[in-house]
Amino acid sequence: MNTALWILQGLLALAFLIAGGLKVSRSKEQVSAMLAWAKTFEPAQIKLIGTAEILGAFGMVLPGVTRLLPWLTPLAGAALLVLMLGAVYTHLRLKEGPMALPAAVLALLSCAVAAGRFFVLPL
Repeated sequence: MNTALWILQGLLALAFLIAGGLKVSRSKEQVSAMLAWAKTFEPAQIKLIGTAEILGAFGMVLPGVTRLLPWLTPLAGAALLVLMLGAVYTHLRLKEGPMALPAAVLALLSCAVAAGRFFVLPL
């Protein structure tokens, strides 16, 4: 179970690091060209979402690797769950139903890490 959680944490960290990095490093126009929802957000909001994703990615792995503040890993999972639920809501609000599916999957996987590290197998 520990190995499965570590694999999941690593994959989620990679996904959120890439997604957040793209949002932080590119202009609103560049992000909007890739992601239609970004047209309805301010540039600062897009950067904030990207920053939250990057911090969540680090929170998925660094506390376990460094053995410092291990309670941050389930907290990062819970925070990313909330972020992805917001993404699902945004996609549904904008009538982008199929685009809500990846966000829903990431939400479910983030929930699994949060629950796994809070209750089943804490670090």
